[in-house]
Amino acid sequence: MKLSPSSEARLKGVHPVLVRVVRRCAEDWKDTEFTWIITCGSRSVEEQKKMVAKGASTTMNSRHIPGKDGYAHAVDLAAVISGKLKWDWPLYAKIAAAMKVAAVKESVPIEWGGDWKSFKDGPHFQLPKNLYP
Repeated sequence: MKLSPSSEARLKGVHPVLVRVVRRCAEDWKDTEFTWIITCGSRSVEEQKKMVAKGASTTMNSRHIPGKDGYAHAVDLAAVISGKLKWDWPLYAKIAAAMKVAAVKESVPIEWGGDWKSFKDGPHFQLPKNLYP
């Protein structure tokens, strides 16, 4: 799968090691049922405030907001079937499995929001805070 120009643009400002994982996942993607796009990479503080206000996020400590190194440490991916965004949980489990394999291939640890105990966030992938503060 090739990332669309809009998905590539959303990788601007994202930490290069996470970009490598996302691109590897796209290159290795073999599922013919659906594809995916990047819906968010780097996000400003103002954008994050809006996400919290509408309930799409629960924190102002988002990994989408660039850190001291100048990079965002998170991306959101969305499943696409027949040109339409889909939010069915099994699709995100498939994306997560592929992202985790890509991360191993790139020797980059990642965390998936779907593995969180509360506020499960299927589209969200991030670099661990203890390794990428």
